[in-house]
Amino acid sequence: MVEVDARGLSCPEPVVRTKKAFEKNTSFSVLVDNETAKENVVRFCNNRKAKTNISPIDDGWKIEVSK
Repeated sequence: MVEVDARGLSCPEPVVRTKKAFEKNTSFSVLVDNETAKENVVRFCNNRKAKTNISPIDDGWKIEVSK
C-alpha cells in the first residue's frame, strides 16, 4: 500500500500530497502529526466521496483512504 508521510508539514502540503496520491491510487494511507492537517485531509477525501479510517499512531494519525 502507498503511504504518504506528511508529518512535519504545514498546510496545504499534506492535502497537496494527498491529492497526488488520490490521482494515482485507489487506496493509500496518509500520516499526519497535527489536528489541522488531519481535518483538512479528511475533508478533502470526504469531498471526493472516498472512505477514510483514522487511527492514532505514536506521533499523530494514520488516515487510510480508499475510493
